[in-house]
Amino acid sequence: MKKKIIKTSITLFFLFITLVFFIGLNKNSVYDTTNLVGEKLTHINLNHFSKNLKITEQDLKKNNFNLINFWSSWCGPCRDEHPFLLRLKDENNINLLGVNFKDKKNNALKFLREFGNPYDLIAEDKFGKNSVNLGIYGIPESILINKDLIIIKKFIGPITEEDFKYIVTAINK
Repeated sequence: MKKKIIKTSITLFFLFITLVFFIGLNKNSVYDTTNLVGEKLTHINLNHFSKNLKITEQDLKKNNFNLINFWSSWCGPCRDEHPFLLRLKDENNINLLGVNFKDKKNNALKFLREFGNPYDLIAEDKFGKNSVNLGIYGIPESILINKDLIIIKKFIGPITEEDFKYIVTAINK
């Protein structure tokens, strides 16, 4: 009787493991945040990079458009997109909020001195928690929002020439 219970328990255990394995394989493992487009951005509570202030939704409502760009000095693709951000700084009707992601302050400042500072405001996210709350799961990523904090478009990966043209067209409609 005892052997039968042990055999049944082992069999049920392996069936359970097999079931969990197959359910896991059939799930879509791609993390997709494109469903955020058209939604209102909430939970904005970022620490200012150099001042003892918070950057909130009210700060972003002051501008017709904002591009929130998540970057780090150690991020190679962030260097690739940086010239496009510098070009966007010259555009009217948009402000750039840079969110320095899991970076050392000295390294971030050196990066901005070396490559130029395109940002109107800079926030920091030392531990990545605030970025996750905004749907960010890697860098560089950017979010284009209007003054009502509605997400117009998410850019996953570095901003490209095509993305630059899209942003310029969107903010000048």
